Amino acid sequence: MLKMSTLFLRTLRDDPADAEVASHRLLVRAGYIRRIAAGIYSWLPLGVITLRNVENIIRQEMDQAGFQEVHFPALLPREAYETTNRWQDYGPSLFRLQDRRGADYLLGPTHEEMFTLMVKGEYSSYKDLPLSIYQIQSKYRDEARPRSGIIRGREFVMKDSYSFDIDDAGLDLSYQRHRDAYISCFNRLGMKYNIVKAVSGAMGGSKSEEFLAPCATGEDTYVLCPKCGYAANVEAMITKVPAGDPKGVPALEELDTPNTPTIDSLVTVMNKNFGGGYTAADTLKNIMLVADGKAIAVLAPGDREVDLKRLQENLRGVHELRVFEEADFAKHPKLVKGYIGPQNVKALGITLYADPRVAPGTSWITGANKKNRHARFVVNGRDFTPDAYIEAAEVREGDSCPECATEIIIDRAIEIGHIFQLGRKYADALNLSVLDQNGKSQVVTMGSYGIGVSRAVAAIAEQTSDEIGLNWPAEIAPAKVHIVATGKENLPFDTALTLGTDLEAIGISVMLDDRREASAGVKFKDAELIGNPIIVVVGKALADGNVEVRVRATGDKSEVSLANAVTAIAALLK
Repeated sequence: MLKMSTLFLRTLRDDPADAEVASHRLLVRAGYIRRIAAGIYSWLPLGVITLRNVENIIRQEMDQAGFQEVHFPALLPREAYETTNRWQDYGPSLFRLQDRRGADYLLGPTHEEMFTLMVKGEYSSYKDLPLSIYQIQSKYRDEARPRSGIIRGREFVMKDSYSFDIDDAGLDLSYQRHRDAYISCFNRLGMKYNIVKAVSGAMGGSKSEEFLAPCATGEDTYVLCPKCGYAANVEAMITKVPAGDPKGVPALEELDTPNTPTIDSLVTVMNKNFGGGYTAADTLKNIMLVADGKAIAVLAPGDREVDLKRLQENLRGVHELRVFEEADFAKHPKLVKGYIGPQNVKALGITLYADPRVAPGTSWITGANKKNRHARFVVNGRDFTPDAYIEAAEVREGDSCPECATEIIIDRAIEIGHIFQLGRKYADALNLSVLDQNGKSQVVTMGSYGIGVSRAVAAIAEQTSDEIGLNWPAEIAPAKVHIVATGKENLPFDTALTLGTDLEAIGISVMLDDRREASAGVKFKDAELIGNPIIVVVGKALADGNVEVRVRATGDKSEVSLANAVTAIAALLK
């Protein structure tokens, strides 16, 4: 029983100055977590219990699905990550360090290499497969902008699991088993979530889906089709645009457009001097970027911004992406800032990408690569040809669903899970193979599956909290029942202790506010802030043989006879 008279707990009445979202604000105020440094938090007793409850549900569902638990260190040697190129590819997000002998180590951001090598060391035959193993472990990533408390930190707890199969058909089955187990996990955690298509990004592999918890303050944006049910992370949203018809489009024409370095200024001059009826959608943006030190150009319609996060996710293997700065233009003097067109960008040795909206055969107004000059009737496929098409432009509410062309809706969410079909990327790099039925060596195919455990705590808090505090589902709350003893006499305190003991005897966890010096008002506020699902007040009603029972989620209150209290509370929890 958690007795508040001795519990290591200090609740706060004021919000922390750096709190941006409800979960961060309330978890600090209710005494679950404390900030150590940017993106680094310690967990106090209530936080540890809640985190462990989430872990236990995940562990139970993993075990139920037949997956086996292992455990790796967080401190890992460089060699395996060098073999897979991730020592370099992870870039500045990797925590690197050396021991006293100068050997290189890292703090594990993820453990694909370790899982692969573990299986390589133990198994050698197709008879050993399929296999799925998992761990629940702290991970470390040097986030450029840690924020939102434990939603995006530099140290976090993650459940990562990996499947190993002899062929792609086996991988499909393992992937589905993990998908089903994740659905069971998040249902038990009491979360609202959507399963959406995603890009694999730096993880590699083919099929990829995210589990997203809808939340107004979430960092991920996703699209939903209200008609066919299509759902995708914005980064994975597919744009389908029919090719244009260049027949009848006049030859490229250069125009005098002084003082028009922006889309708005260009449209104004076009409508004033060249016939009218033009909008930003008729213009073509040429965004100059640096991708891992290399200059690239990205084309997008002038009425849309380039979504850098979306672009980077689809530029597989690119770790650092930024917009051109003055120093970059100085290195490329033939690029005329504000008047760049795609007509000769490739001649300058710059890779040219185009958003799918810049479809073959479409005609545009764009820069003429000369100061104060633009060109119209610039046709894709005639006057320029992209090196590749890439999803780069921002996605908007009302865009067409790629499956049924219905207007999509957009929502925000917190990513709580991600599943990948990795294929043979890591098995190839680390030589993980087994002998097949014919005695021939066969490279193993892998799947990767992650749940953000500490992030799930924050996501549940975001979805269930209200203006007065946290409001946990019963399975993960620090205690299922919060008993508040009030008054100055011994009877309410003795009765509350007996009631708590009787509840725990039938397996219902209890937090008891047995503080003598705290007022009833302070105790009620703390109970509401802490967020256990049932609050029982042992006080004035005891004179009539009753206790007051409150349901935290609904605010419903009722008086229950003390003799029937245990039965009534158990029924409410069911």
